[in-house]
Amino acid sequence: MQTLAHHWDGGPGPWILFFPLFWAAVVFGVVTVLRRTAGRGRGMPWRGVDGRPTGDSPIAVLGRRFASGEIDEDEYWRRLSVLDEQFGRTGKGGAA
Repeated sequence: MQTLAHHWDGGPGPWILFFPLFWAAVVFGVVTVLRRTAGRGRGMPWRGVDGRPTGDSPIAVLGRRFASGEIDEDEYWRRLSVLDEQFGRTGKGGAA
């Protein structure tokens, strides 16, 4: 009787290549799921999915006040630096 493990001359058949591919796909899937779910909890609470400030965030409010002319540029940068220190933001580019 010939089993699946013995192909033609008694050696493993070409199907044996699917085992490493299967486990590589499993590992890739687990890593992908973990990266996507862990990345969501790591962000700042006032930020959206893409890392930009959401509509009611302190940074977004500050940007709207600057855009409407309520505060000048010096005041904007001074308050933004306070928010950076308080909330641990790492970069200033594109926040407004």
